[in-house]
Amino acid sequence: MSALLFLYREVLGMDLPWLEGVQRTRTPKRIPSVLTVDEVAVLLSALPTDMALLARLLYGTGMRLMEGLRLRVKDVDFDGGVVVVRQAKGDKDRVVMLPRSLAAELRQQVLAARAV
Repeated sequence: MSALLFLYREVLGMDLPWLEGVQRTRTPKRIPSVLTVDEVAVLLSALPTDMALLARLLYGTGMRLMEGLRLRVKDVDFDGGVVVVRQAKGDKDRVVMLPRSLAAELRQQVLAARAV
């Protein structure tokens, strides 16, 4: 609509009075829904134990689902308290903080994976 108005007014020098009455479409504003702390606690406690660690890791670090599923043992630095997220959005690597509350449980998971 704006491009047409610019074309006719500025380029062609024509005024289109009938175009002034045309209503422009408006995009609805969407407000994201955010869970409360209690809702998150209930949700995480309802998950099976094999998925609970992954869900808590995603929630605590802000990683996306595929980033968490692609996570490798060498990407977790327990000493530095960071997780290297490889091939994140835009095919870029990034570093996120490892929540202290998950470090011990994640270390046990790594030891169990190495045992297998």
